[in-house]
Amino acid sequence: MDLKDESRPGSAVAVYSGGMDSTVMLYRMRELGIAIKGALSVNYGQKHSKELDAAAEFCRALGIEHRVADLSGLQGIFGKSSLTSSAEEVPEGHYEEEQMKSTVVPNRNMILLSVATSWAISLGAEAVAYAAHGGDHAIYPDCREEFAEALDKAIRLCDWSEVSLYRPFVTWTKADIAKAGAKLGVKLERTWSCYKGGDRHCGRCGTCVERREAFHLAGVEDSTAYEDTAPSVADLVKSGWKL
Repeated sequence: MDLKDESRPGSAVAVYSGGMDSTVMLYRMRELGIAIKGALSVNYGQKHSKELDAAAEFCRALGIEHRVADLSGLQGIFGKSSLTSSAEEVPEGHYEEEQMKSTVVPNRNMILLSVATSWAISLGAEAVAYAAHGGDHAIYPDCREEFAEALDKAIRLCDWSEVSLYRPFVTWTKADIAKAGAKLGVKLERTWSCYKGGDRHCGRCGTCVERREAFHLAGVEDSTAYEDTAPSVADLVKSGWKL
């Protein structure tokens, strides 16, 4: 892991969820001297809309313009994704387990990146930044590098002014991101990951398990507030959740 990045743009609009990955990306972009023209969050009807509150909090602290694109009207076209459908429960377990495919929101990243590209063009930004990392799981097809490469080519052609796709974490693991966040002084415990939409992280869903795994592997203290019923890291290891 290296905080240097020779391919960085001069300016960018960030796709920003309020999660650990995209929050660390904002701090890293600022450290590298990239002008952050704005941070875009999207309300697509997700149960875990608390992430939008976290995004607003960090943008206020950083002095970055924050916009929320309200695409909640699209909720009904996402089918049976457990992230948006009230009829589907968010599963618990490790991302490698088959039931985690229910958390896929069809084509979510293309939708988010397309909206961010429009804003980047209107602001004269050079790039759209998003925090997909090398450890993102195969259950999310729109996190694959092949997808990102194709979309980068497309958004370069969508307007007379060229906008590129900036992916600073494409070769990083989530543990690398946790380690960088600690080094940059990010209040990682204030970021939001949990898909269940409660007041505190459940500690059991796929994204909570991945988050806890990242802190554990990075050797970084995890000060996240989890539900009282959340298993300990030791319990997760014993249960075979591959921490």
